[in-house]
Amino acid sequence: MTKGKSADTAETRKSTRPVLIASRRTIAEHTTYLQRLLLGLADESITTALVCPPSSRLEHLTPVPADVFSHPQIDLPLMERVGIETLAEQLEKFRPTVLHCLCESRALLVQRLAERLGVPYLLAVNSLERKLARLPISPTHCASIVVPAETIRVRTSKFHGRYAERVRQINMGTFAEAEPVCFSDPARLSSIVVAHRLDHVSHFESLFKAARGLVSDGHEFMLVIMGRGRAEHRVRQLLVEYGLSEVVTIVPVLDAWREAVAAGDIFLQPLPNTAFSVVLLEAMGLGVAVVACPGGVDDLIVPNQTALVFEPDSERGLRDSLARLLADHSFARRLASTAQTYVAGRYPVGGMVAATLEAYTEAQRNAPVPAR
Repeated sequence: MTKGKSADTAETRKSTRPVLIASRRTIAEHTTYLQRLLLGLADESITTALVCPPSSRLEHLTPVPADVFSHPQIDLPLMERVGIETLAEQLEKFRPTVLHCLCESRALLVQRLAERLGVPYLLAVNSLERKLARLPISPTHCASIVVPAETIRVRTSKFHGRYAERVRQINMGTFAEAEPVCFSDPARLSSIVVAHRLDHVSHFESLFKAARGLVSDGHEFMLVIMGRGRAEHRVRQLLVEYGLSEVVTIVPVLDAWREAVAAGDIFLQPLPNTAFSVVLLEAMGLGVAVVACPGGVDDLIVPNQTALVFEPDSERGLRDSLARLLADHSFARRLASTAQTYVAGRYPVGGMVAATLEAYTEAQRNAPVPAR
């Protein structure tokens, strides 16, 4: 980069005023990512605003931007289209230079705001869902489509071939602990943590069969499932049928879910994940031993290096993987340590913040010329 371009980039970065636009679910599930991004921007003296539904829980988000705008005013389906002009007028007073859409569900809102305000935007795509092929994207104002994984980059480039050159991979960042937390206290009862929605009873049948088999084999542990969903009552009935009421506890996704994961010895992903899992990333960074079912966004899953793996619906494979970790704590800690090294090298927080700032700067340099 020439000296002139370097000075221009520095000046552009200095004047950057991003607006982060998030859903309630993004704030709840991606709290650690959002918090680290906000801290990184604050360290760079970047003034940032946040747009989110009024029901969003911001208590665990530090620092909360000074400018927080609520939208939609009523957090119900189809209400997002109401009040866009009012939100645009509020944002005009903030004087944004770039919008950053943190989840696909806000794509249409961000597109309309960017075109109304005459500023560029970044659109985050975090999953492999087929419906994303119909994402609204502005050909003039969308500067980058940001993805957190190579698997998602390939699928997004295929779905949106017209915008393939705008797809940019920015890995979410985490802090890897110096030592694994799993099985660090021999006197403590072993624990397995699962984070999965309770929408389908069938998603838990193999898990409960495996857990019942482990109990029959003499393993002592507790299993915590973090989740809510329309099938919760039937899942609880299944627990009773399998005689696991004393072993398995179901709780909602906790606001401080990272602390809940850190208290576990094993983190279990029971099915292929079609979205990038921040919870899985944090589990690896913390040094919790991972057992995972591949077949989705698998960038974090390296068999026998970062996780033990099993085939979908394979009760035997799941049972054997869990039994190995419950019986051999030294092996579990070695597996967790390897995963920590893996995420420390590929998912650093500093790299995430730097790459995001670079994307903002590039978007501003190539911003659309306002219509006269």
